[in-house]
Amino acid sequence: MLAILHPDTPLDSEEYRHTMHFLENLPNVSLRVHEVQGEKQRLTEIYLLGDTKTLDKDEIAALPAVERVIRISEDYRILGRHRDDQRQSGFQYNGVQFGQDNLHVFAGLCAVDVPEHVEMMMQALEQHGQVCTRMGAYKPRTNPYSFQGHGKGCLPWVFEKAGKHGIKVIAMEITHESHIEEIDTCLEKLGRPTGVMLQVGTRNTQNFELLKAIGRQSTYPVLLKRGFGITLNESLNAAEYLASEGNANVVFCLRGMKTEAGNPHRNMVDFAHVPVVKRLTRMPVCIDPSHSVGSREHAPDGILDVMHATAQGVIAGANMVLVDFHPKPEKALVDGPQALLMEELSAYLDDVQLCHETWQKRQALYNRIRIGF
Repeated sequence: MLAILHPDTPLDSEEYRHTMHFLENLPNVSLRVHEVQGEKQRLTEIYLLGDTKTLDKDEIAALPAVERVIRISEDYRILGRHRDDQRQSGFQYNGVQFGQDNLHVFAGLCAVDVPEHVEMMMQALEQHGQVCTRMGAYKPRTNPYSFQGHGKGCLPWVFEKAGKHGIKVIAMEITHESHIEEIDTCLEKLGRPTGVMLQVGTRNTQNFELLKAIGRQSTYPVLLKRGFGITLNESLNAAEYLASEGNANVVFCLRGMKTEAGNPHRNMVDFAHVPVVKRLTRMPVCIDPSHSVGSREHAPDGILDVMHATAQGVIAGANMVLVDFHPKPEKALVDGPQALLMEELSAYLDDVQLCHETWQKRQALYNRIRIGF
């Protein structure tokens, strides 16, 4: 069961003390208090765990600090929507709002290689009014002899260039909890010129100790990729590991399912699950068309498969796009053959915006039908 308090309820108020005293004395029930800082207000959510089936929902709803009460399922208690559309979704980080209604494009290098390429990428993003990017410093690879990323050695100049070009959020995959400290130490030393969204790759979706470590910090939001060989429900529960440790600022990323049925694409594109994740949870949803498609092949219409896949996800309501670009793909150290070209950036961003506007029009169309117009 979940008790949601009135917005901005003071924690030192008599109403809060009275409410907590009542809840703390319920038999066979433990409490977990979770603070949700929205764009305009702060919400306090109190999770009642244990023998809650016999509790009187109306009695708890009548407590002075309680706005409403929701009975919740066992799965993803914190991140779940629980059929309550009033629950706040999304979060704000470093001046950028992430929610289930807006959209951000994280175009950039799958793996950081040389300063020149990072500079060219960020300069192009600035020229197109973008404030987010992807930059891989730590790269888990199937082959132990493949390039593993420059690690902490590249962080200073990547972060400095991001600040120079007005990039506010960098999606950066980590593979070990020590990487959190490396990123934090570097940002602090530089005066925090930018921000980082910690990315959990598909191989680590069920690395539960790593998820717990990331969840215990609240400085950086998290981009969690769906596991490529597990069910959607298992991946959503992996996201709940982050929230259960305290960090509910999570974006869920669909990146394709590993199956031969997806050939000739690298993975089976799973973007039909965009509205499913938004219905089941409060998380913004990201799509990764680059790793889903994995090539620069195109249809007879001249449009690249990766662009068609992007359109599918955005028209379905995706809130974030993680996509590979590179100034010189032939020199890329990771996934060069699937990277989009710099001269394609303008058209790609226009296409994404067109698809997002189409989703908004579709939403308005069906809302008119739903309310009987």
